[in-house]
Amino acid sequence: MVTFSHIVIVLTISVVVLLPASTMAAEYVVGGDSGWTIDYNYTAWAQGKVFYILFNYPKGVHDVYKVDAVSFASCTVPTPGTGLTSGNDTVIFMSSGKKWFICGVGNHCAEHNQKLAINVEGMTPAPAPSSAT
Repeated sequence: MVTFSHIVIVLTISVVVLLPASTMAAEYVVGGDSGWTIDYNYTAWAQGKVFYILFNYPKGVHDVYKVDAVSFASCTVPTPGTGLTSGNDTVIFMSSGKKWFICGVGNHCAEHNQKLAINVEGMTPAPAPSSAT
């Protein structure tokens, strides 16, 4: 016989199982259909997104460097050769906070705005299920 408490338990388990899936981040290709390219407004593109990101670009044409705020503002490449270069680079965020990325090829960052600053927010924990009274 199904009782009210059985129904509450099943509903609670369903909410606990399904809720984390609905709060997980989605994958975005940086720049959308344009990809990682020059003369693009990455700041506007990043607004309102919660994510891990994929830098998609022709291998050998661009690269990706994770930098600090000062290097981002000045388009200063850290140690050359330490950037991402596959053309299909996924960056997964393990901590919250501001993150900065630039292209280290030629003048792509300084003269063509090929840089991205995003704010990674902490995951919001799922609310505790309400208890049946």
